[in-house]
Amino acid sequence: MNETMPASFDELIQKHNLPVLVDFWAPWCGPCKMVAPVLQELAGQWKGRITIIKINTDEKPDIAARFHITGIPTLILFKNGQPVHRISGALSLEQMKQQFQTFL
Repeated sequence: MNETMPASFDELIQKHNLPVLVDFWAPWCGPCKMVAPVLQELAGQWKGRITIIKINTDEKPDIAARFHITGIPTLILFKNGQPVHRISGALSLEQMKQQFQTFL
């Protein structure tokens, strides 16, 4: 991505021209480790259609609390700054595509 990264999480989800999929995770979380390569594959397949970012809930507990993250991994898709779809748990690539493609 060649554009300048926004200064804050809020700026990213509100002003980004693509839907933003946020992965709330932590390094100690086993299912989060399973989701990481799936998200990398999804990012490659949907390049130019979606932006995927990761929020470490240990490092950013304030953001996690704002979105009532009680279990990880939790994925929230934002469009125009608003959450439009949310899932929790580890899913396969095909399951993720089914969950999110209608929002792109």
